[in-house]
Amino acid sequence: MPTLQEIIAYFGTFTPGADGAVSTFQFEYLTSLGFAALVIFAGHAIVSHSALLKKFAIPAPVVSGLLFSILVALLKAGGIIGFSFNVTTIQDLCQNVFFMCVGFGFSWKLLRKAGGKLCLFIAVAACLLITLQDVIGVAVGHLIGLNPFLALQCSSASMSGGVGTASAFGAIFIEDMGAPASATTVGVTAGTLGNIMGSLIGGPVAAFLISRHHLKSDPNDKPESLANGTVNELNVSHMVSMFAMVLLLCALGMPIYCILDNIPKIEMPKFIGCLFAGAIARNVMEGLHIKFYVPEVDAIEHMFLELYLALVLMTIDITALADVAGQMGIILLVQAVLMVLFAIFISFNMFGRDYGAAVMAAGNCGWGCGSGPNAVANEKAVMDQYGWHNIAWVLYPSFAVIIDDIYNPVFLSLFGSFLAS
Repeated sequence: MPTLQEIIAYFGTFTPGADGAVSTFQFEYLTSLGFAALVIFAGHAIVSHSALLKKFAIPAPVVSGLLFSILVALLKAGGIIGFSFNVTTIQDLCQNVFFMCVGFGFSWKLLRKAGGKLCLFIAVAACLLITLQDVIGVAVGHLIGLNPFLALQCSSASMSGGVGTASAFGAIFIEDMGAPASATTVGVTAGTLGNIMGSLIGGPVAAFLISRHHLKSDPNDKPESLANGTVNELNVSHMVSMFAMVLLLCALGMPIYCILDNIPKIEMPKFIGCLFAGAIARNVMEGLHIKFYVPEVDAIEHMFLELYLALVLMTIDITALADVAGQMGIILLVQAVLMVLFAIFISFNMFGRDYGAAVMAAGNCGWGCGSGPNAVANEKAVMDQYGWHNIAWVLYPSFAVIIDDIYNPVFLSLFGSFLAS
């Protein structure tokens, strides 16, 4: 008969507490995925029974993921046990597969339909938001006596850039520009909080705009998979072939990522390579009349988005944020207010003041305070409640994130060099 310790080892690794520390248990990856599944189920159940959450279009995994992370934090803070989850590789896979699918929806036919004017306004708005985040963040930091590099880490590095960009630039600021040793920790923490902020404010912003301007979706605007007016049932053979294609294109995104990431003084996240690979493949396949199946790709995209959000939110260590307050909290509050005002008064007006503009404003809150997946999750939650908008879904998140990942690293590098001089 196996011992209790041997049985426990099947589910993860237990580390006894020493010198007053709390004992910890890290679940292995399959068990961790089981918890993620429970988070997804719970999120949809909670949202389906809450008129308020539906009205403000809060993504389901965000709701349950936050509740789950709070429960884990209470167990750790109470000295009972600290839980963690082995999901780093799976989370990275989900993010890259998801963005490859987003890129695969980026067709030149849609770009022509959207028009060059909208694309220009999306690019201008993205660059303007990043600039305002850094200038205002550093200015507020100066007023409250915070080191400018720490203020910068609470600005576009973590807000528009997310945890990955904040982590990368934390090392750059410390090693090359003389920032405090805590720069990376502050940036990652700010990025974590930004993910939460972006998920919580995007839906309410869109709901406000839709209500105030009496906006409605176009019933003739449907997802590409429903464009022929019929419901396409998923086909097992098609699903297998599309999943294989998705994995292959993600792999082909790595050479693109390698090229982009080696541009001097510019930090690029891995998923940008996958996004470009998807966009290039889609248009090449259309040009060569190679058959592909949109409903199956859409299904893969939605599955990996839900799983990614569940993994991110359920693994946030809230106890690590307990000591982060004061000056940092002030700047993050200012950034949240800036994002709300920017989405309502700038993004919405620049994007056309229609229903699609309201959906894109929600997406703007997502990536502007967190990450690309947050943008898509915000838009999906809004459209699930109020109706579909194809251009907002396919064009906005991918195009805005591309502009962000080109401009943000360049501006951070130049602004950081200015502060160091």
